[in-house]
Amino acid sequence: MHFGIFTVGDVTTDPTTGRTPTEAERIKAMVAIAEKAEEVGLDVFATGEHHNPPFVPSSPTTMLGYIAARTERIMLSTSTTLITTNDPVKIAEDFAMLQHLAGGRVDLMLGRGNTGPVYPWFGKDIREGIPLAVENYALLHKLWREDVVNWQGRFRTPLQSFTSTPRPLDDVPPFVWHGSIRSPEIAEQAAYYGDGFFANNIFWPRDHFVRLIDLYRRRFEHYGHGSADQAIVGLGGQVFMRKNSQDAVREFRPYFDNAPVYGHGPSLEEFTDQTPLTVGSPQEVIDKTLSFRESFGDYQRQLFLMDHAGLPLKTVLEQLDLLGEEVVPVLRREFDALRPAHVPEAPTHASLLAAKKAEVLS
Repeated sequence: MHFGIFTVGDVTTDPTTGRTPTEAERIKAMVAIAEKAEEVGLDVFATGEHHNPPFVPSSPTTMLGYIAARTERIMLSTSTTLITTNDPVKIAEDFAMLQHLAGGRVDLMLGRGNTGPVYPWFGKDIREGIPLAVENYALLHKLWREDVVNWQGRFRTPLQSFTSTPRPLDDVPPFVWHGSIRSPEIAEQAAYYGDGFFANNIFWPRDHFVRLIDLYRRRFEHYGHGSADQAIVGLGGQVFMRKNSQDAVREFRPYFDNAPVYGHGPSLEEFTDQTPLTVGSPQEVIDKTLSFRESFGDYQRQLFLMDHAGLPLKTVLEQLDLLGEEVVPVLRREFDALRPAHVPEAPTHASLLAAKKAEVLS
């Protein structure tokens, strides 16, 4: 199972000091966080994609390429690559290039994002969000698997005898997660291709995501990719820890109350009761994260959001120390012990390449 962190890259005023980092400071902080994640033994660093303030990660592959050069082991991913407003040809080439630079330590999560105006900014119609996601991924999937592509669709100019370059490393495309918080059509798309489904369950109650993941699992089996419990599932989470849970709540409350994503809404206590947000001791984070398996079954990737809401870099790095030293080793051991032998581990370039070679030999 893979454990890691994802960032939305928000530039937010620290409510306890009134200080707002510059864009340059925030970008450099994200790099430092990725390096720290590798240092403490996490498996994945993922960045979002946004094209509007207060967010800075408008070019994920640029950032991940830089991080790839400064790391050796950690998987590099996205927590959203906008499949609706990016050109599939550009996605195919950018991530194949990143794959080569990072030695295969790359996958990506496709999504539609949560910013409506991004559609007209890139010449698209938000009312076509689902059809864009479906058609654009069909083309991306084809570009990575066929050396010469002839293609015609609704939303871009046709391709004639086109080859995207570079080709995927070892002729193995990056693994794709389809991220969704609300759309059964995206769960269906992930199941159809046998790809991963990432239910970023950080805002809505658990029952909603139980239904969405169950749909994905059933359709994964329907399309012949394996049994329902072998489907590849990822989950989100948010944590803030101190050794003493009362200290964690006291320190995090002003950040929660003023956060751009959930401030001035439900209380901290309501949010922790109804969503994966855990504010407390490392043991409380362990206990709550282990409970996810009871609702969602065995799954392959757990990502935590830890660097948002104006938290200073020093605090985030302290959080990563706790996550890497006290939380993830226990979670890894417990989840591995519970996972049946027939349920696959998290996909990597090495495992996908081995599966490809085995398929050729069979």
